[in-house]
Amino acid sequence: MGHKFPQISGRECIKVLECFGWIVDRIKGSHHIMIKENEKANLSIPVHGNAPLRPGLIRAIIRDANLKQEDFFKVYFD
Repeated sequence: MGHKFPQISGRECIKVLECFGWIVDRIKGSHHIMIKENEKANLSIPVHGNAPLRPGLIRAIIRDANLKQEDFFKVYFD
C-alpha cells in the first residue's frame, strides 16, 4: 500500500483484529494484550484514549498478526 495510513486509534485497531480471531487476553496499564489460538505471538496494542497509532506501529501490528495490509484495511473501512 503506497498511500498514507489513516488515523487509527488503539481501540479501532483492536476491533479490526477481533474480526480476524484475536481476543483481548489482559490489560496491563494502557496496553491491551491480544492472543489468538494457534499463534505464537501476542499483540500489544496501546490504548491512549482516542490518540492515533503511528503508521510504523500499525505496520508492525499487521505484520505480527500475520495479516496483509489490504485485508486489515478492507475490514477497517467496511
